[in-house]
Parts: sequence; structure tokens; C-alpha cells
Amino acid sequence: MILMKDIVRDGDPVLRAVAQPVAFPLSAEDKKLADDMMEYLVNSQDPEIAKKHQLRAGVGLAAPQVGVSIKMAAVLVPGDDGKILLKEVLCNPVIVRESVKPAALAEGEGCLSVDEDIPGYVVRHDRITIQYQNVAGEKKSIRVKDYPAIVCQHEIDHLNGHLFYDHINKKNPFSIAPDAVIVQ
Repeated sequence: MILMKDIVRDGDPVLRAVAQPVAFPLSAEDKKLADDMMEYLVNSQDPEIAKKHQLRAGVGLAAPQVGVSIKMAAVLVPGDDGKILLKEVLCNPVIVRESVKPAALAEGEGCLSVDEDIPGYVVRHDRITIQYQNVAGEKKSIRVKDYPAIVCQHEIDHLNGHLFYDHINKKNPFSIAPDAVIVQ
């Protein structure tokens, strides 16, 4: 089981490296990693388990965040009604289409690998199309918008050596286009 002590923190070079593509069929080690990353997200969103194991809640976890520099990320995005909006392990994900309209989370973004609170709008695309492979190696394409799109872009950034605060305007952290979607 992945615990907070297993999550690589900001400053570790693996977080700034471009991850290597995942080879298929997945090795037993990579399958276990995919399962363990998703298990962390499920556990971190369960208040009792999270408290017991002192887990910070997460909606996404990328392999580099646990010290493995491969293009694999787990996402588990709950909706306001408790239903799951997106639950998937993305292998070799590529954003193939993105909207012009910007979006940002109203409260800003956080990251399991970044312990400090960094205020500001993390400007992203409101809608994206992602092509990826699932853990079985099947090629998939999904279109996501609003919160799920923001989560996926955050995780894909990890695979390319970027952190969320790289997208914050350093001079004016809360500047954003007037037509931007502000996700609550």
C-alpha cells in the first residue's frame, strides 16, 4: 500500500524528468504499480482509511510521484453527488485536442508532492481529448471537461516534468481571461 512517506516531494529530480513510455504488455511490476496508485486514491478519498493511515486526499497520482519515471497516472475524480466522474489508469497519455477556453479551479490546485500551499489560478484548458492505453494495452480516447479535464492535465504534466505552480502567473497569480471557466 502506498503511504504518504512513499510519495516523492518537490525538489526530487524525478518530478522534473520527462517520463519514459510504458511498454506493453505491462510487466507484473507495472501492473502492481497501477493497482497500488489507484488503491491510494480510493483509500485517500475514504475518510476512515485516510485518517487511519494519515493519507492526504488525492484525485490523481502519477508514477513519477512514487519515484517511477514512466508515463502512467491513475485518476479518480468524484462528482458533487458522490458518483465517480472518471476512474482510469492512463498509460502513455497524450492530449490530442484542447479547447481555446481556459479554466482553473477556484481554490487553486494542490499536489501530493508539494507540501506548501501555492496560491493562484493554474490556467489550463477547459476541454481536452486524451488518447492513451489502459492497463490491458487497449487504445482509448476520452473527452473530458471542467474538473476531470483539470485533473488529467495536472497528471499528464507530471509525466512531462511539470508541476502545477509552473502555470501560475508569477506577477499576478489571480489573473485569468474574463471568459475563463472557474471550476468550484
